Amino acid sequence: MCRNITTLRGLEPPATAEEIEAAARQYVRKVSGVQATSARTSAAVEAAVRAVTEATTALLGELPPRQQPPPTMPPLRRLAARTA
Repeated sequence: MCRNITTLRGLEPPATAEEIEAAARQYVRKVSGVQATSARTSAAVEAAVRAVTEATTALLGELPPRQQPPPTMPPLRRLAARTA
């Protein structure tokens, strides 16, 4: 379903809060069908992003380390690598 959301577990250095929130935001946009928030959708979308961010942070903190790094870099790291 969300092919563009990359694996955050096992990154070196570990996934940042910004990367986790970006993945949560992308997930919420995908499942809700809301690409740009409006006055009517903003509160619900932001609450969902916070909830997904918190759940993802907890999940990543509880899982054991990966044996191998993820196959792709998250989008924020790809942007940083291009500008470096």
